[in-house]
Amino acid sequence: MRMVQKLGALGVRDPRVLAAMSAVERHRFVDSALVNQAYEDTSLPIGLGQTISKPNVVARMIELLLAGHTGADGRLGRVLEVGTGCGYQAAVLSRVAKEVYSIERLRGLHDRARDNLRHLRLANVHLLFGDGMAGFPQGAPYAGIIAAAGGDAVPPQWTEQLAEGGRIVAPMVMAQGRQALVMIEKTAGRLVQTVLESVHFVPLKSGTA
Repeated sequence: MRMVQKLGALGVRDPRVLAAMSAVERHRFVDSALVNQAYEDTSLPIGLGQTISKPNVVARMIELLLAGHTGADGRLGRVLEVGTGCGYQAAVLSRVAKEVYSIERLRGLHDRARDNLRHLRLANVHLLFGDGMAGFPQGAPYAGIIAAAGGDAVPPQWTEQLAEGGRIVAPMVMAQGRQALVMIEKTAGRLVQTVLESVHFVPLKSGTA
């Protein structure tokens, strides 16, 4: 609860996001040696050169998604998450979206996320092993697409699989090699891009490993 209070102090306002963050125990998704840091606003290593994002970044990105197209019940429809990692963000997304398709390119992390999420029995989360840059056309169109890795551009497959009125929230490499959070909205078939604050994510890669 202290973590959630801190998120509120940092500017996260959406009660749906705060409720979701308070419902998912972050310590279940980190190594036992790092449990004492689980609720600090910091990213932590999860193996294979990857990290679990800061709670504030997770909350901020999901809040941006929710500010877009939601149903009458205030929930998003189908969401595509690129980069499952340890499964933490997928668990949070399951609280605010009707369905979550989460794709991971590293087999070791895909298996770990499946183990981490098993006890939660989330019927609306579908874990996929594959190339996230290709998206997942079988689940499209998506009300929201969220990425935990940043490349030089958003893959065209993502914008093709985005529903009308939907949003993509992802890091992107800008000039001077710095990353920034980017929001892309699809309106009347047009894509409108907004560049937000600086962030630091692992690089977006194609293929599986």
